[in-house]
Amino acid sequence: MKLADVLVRPVITEKVNSQMEKESRYTFVVGKAANKLEIKKAVEEFYGVKVADVNTVVVPAKSKTRYTKAGFLSGRKPSYKKAIVTLAEGDSIDLFSI
Repeated sequence: MKLADVLVRPVITEKVNSQMEKESRYTFVVGKAANKLEIKKAVEEFYGVKVADVNTVVVPAKSKTRYTKAGFLSGRKPSYKKAIVTLAEGDSIDLFSI
């Protein structure tokens, strides 16, 4: 798997921001086929940091329904895989710079 296909996008939420500041943990949406070693290598290459630990979670698909003038519309949101990356002491990633 190419390294560009491993990291899809970073996750930016209040909980993740709190973890970034306090524990130096960053969360990324990753490719479903990516394993922990590929994720570690991709983060180290793209951001130039040392990764201490990688945890992965497969978020299950959800069914969504909404009511419109035409009646009920129902569908599904796809499942995805996310990785929680803990960096080594003293390292950080600036996700907010342009």
